Formats: sequence, structure tokens, C-alpha cells
Amino acid sequence: MAESVPSIALDAVLKPSGIIPEGSLQIKGYDFNRGIDYQALMQSYLTTGYQASSFGQAVQQINVMIEKKLEPLDEDEQNTINLNPCQRERSGCTIFLGYTSNLISSGIRETIRYLAQHNMVDCVVTTAGGVEEDLIKCLAPTFLGDFSLKGKELRDNGINRIGNLLVPNENYCKFEDWVMPILDQMVLEQNEQGMKWTPSKVIARLGKEIDNPESVYYWTSKNNIPVFSPALTDGSIGDMIYFHSYRNPGLVLDIVEDIRRINNLAVYAKRTGMIILGGGVVKHHIANANLMRNGADYSVFVNTGQEFDGSDSGARPDEAVSWGKIRMDAKPVKVCADATLVFPLLVAETFARHFNTLSPQSKMF
Repeated sequence: MAESVPSIALDAVLKPSGIIPEGSLQIKGYDFNRGIDYQALMQSYLTTGYQASSFGQAVQQINVMIEKKLEPLDEDEQNTINLNPCQRERSGCTIFLGYTSNLISSGIRETIRYLAQHNMVDCVVTTAGGVEEDLIKCLAPTFLGDFSLKGKELRDNGINRIGNLLVPNENYCKFEDWVMPILDQMVLEQNEQGMKWTPSKVIARLGKEIDNPESVYYWTSKNNIPVFSPALTDGSIGDMIYFHSYRNPGLVLDIVEDIRRINNLAVYAKRTGMIILGGGVVKHHIANANLMRNGADYSVFVNTGQEFDGSDSGARPDEAVSWGKIRMDAKPVKVCADATLVFPLLVAETFARHFNTLSPQSKMF
């Protein structure tokens, strides 16, 4: 005689479902039977699941930033005094871009340069390495190596490793030869003209002096995009400033003026968007500036950090909401991925698709 299935098992396995919220997307990936259509492939990420869906949501978030940036100001807004401390043209959304130095060491430099070249972002925050590696690449190349190369052998040969990238130490010697006369001139202008140098002014000056359209900072200088680096001495630039302080002492950098500028850039913006690649000082510096306006309206984080050690680098956007750095009604996105894989695709699906409206009079040279 057949036994009845235990009711506890039936109830557990065949538990009735509740109602899925209206408007929920169905999971479906790209069908290669359609042929190779890269735009459709990228669009399919939204309904693929996991980090692919986070990527799709990041695309949506950045496109909203761009849409709001392009939104015409009303008559009252056009007639008010522009309180932007960087004197950039007012727009419906001020976009902050932050990235760590390893991304400039990598080929992501060219993607970032594209955004600066075509004046698509309003403010940049990076580390010392994020500045100097760009300038050094104008003097000598970086090469592809391997993560497993032995540090002792590389050191014996004067080769520096950044992940699987290799930078000959000679590159930094060339950088010293290039930057020392500029530091001399900066000290002269400080002493004779009363020039007050800040990290952002130094970066703008270096971008002007490099005079090379392959450089990110050539374009930020040309397009009046402020670049903030509160830890400017933490890298080769700091090494050069240290050496220079012995041969021609006296250079002073004022970080107070820069904190006023970046904070007020957020305070007087109509809306703000944050795109932050990596963590550390660049992530917090942008987020903290947006605290001054009770939070950013739109946010996209791309990093591989995890939150379980309490670090800001790996924290999810909701932690920033608790601090008032992202608005409570915002829909921020974190993509847990290597930015070298993700960021060019993000730009392809956002800024590059809006090129003609974002940069109708873009400077090509």
C-alpha cells in the first residue's frame, strides 16, 4: 500500500509563491543566433543577472546623469550668479569622476582622456599616481608584463611592477628631468608674484606644460576641468617635491583652498552625479564633498572591494546614504568588477552614445 508523502515535506517543497512586484524584469541573456550586435549584447546585460545586471543599472544611472546635464536651465537659473568656484558653465548635473592611479597606468587612461578631451565631466579626483603616470607616459611607455614576475629580479634590473604592467625606473628619471624646472618656476612665481599654489593649480600647470594631446591633464587644463588630489605628495610627484625642497626650498601647497573649491562645486550644483572607479581617498573625497549638499543625486561605484572589514573602499552605496553622501531617494549602483573590464563598456553605452549632444563643439586637437 502506497504511503502518503509527509505533509511537512509537501508544505516545505510546494510552498505557494507570493506575487512578484509589478514591473520586475525577466531574466534573459543575449541570443547569438541573432548574430553579433554589440549594442544589443550590452543592453542584454540588464536582464542577465548578477554583476551584468549591475552593469546595466550603472548604464541607466550614468545616462540619467547625462540627460539631466543636458537639460536646459530655466530662466531664473540662467539669470542667477554662477557661484561655481571653478567658473565652469552651469548645467543641470555636475558630474564628478574619481579613479585610482592604477587605472591611469593601464589603458583606461585613454578612456578617461576621451572624457576630459570632450569636456564630458566637470570635476576629477585622483591620487598622485593618477597624475604622474599620465605625464610620464608622455615621456616614455609602460609595458605589459606578468603578475608572477619576481620582485627581486625586477628590482635588480630597475623595473617597477604595477600588477602585470612594467615601468622602467628610467621613466621616473625622465620625469624628474622634466618636472624640476617647472617646480623652480613655481617657486619663482610664488616668491615674486605672490602665487598661492594648491594641488589642483599644480596639476593644471603640469597639464599645460606637458603640451601633449595624449595626456588626460593636457585636456583638463585646456577645458578648465578642476583636478583635485588631496594626497598629491603620495607618489613620484611627492618624491620630486622632496628632492626639490633640498635644491630650491620654499614651495608651499595650500590644501585649504582646494577643499573649499571641491566642496562648493557640490554645494552650488543643481544636481550631482558621482562615477568612482576604485576606492580609498578618491572615493571618499568625492562622496564627502557631496555630503555638503546632503548627498549626490546619482552614483555609480566600480570596484572589487568588500564591505566586511568596514573600509570605505568596499562599502556599498547604502552606507554612504547613512552619512548623507548620497540622497535618500537616489538609486545608486555598485558594480563589483575590475574597472579595466567594465569602464570602457560603460563609456561606450553612455558618454560615447551622447557624443554629439554632449560635445557639439568638442576640441579635437
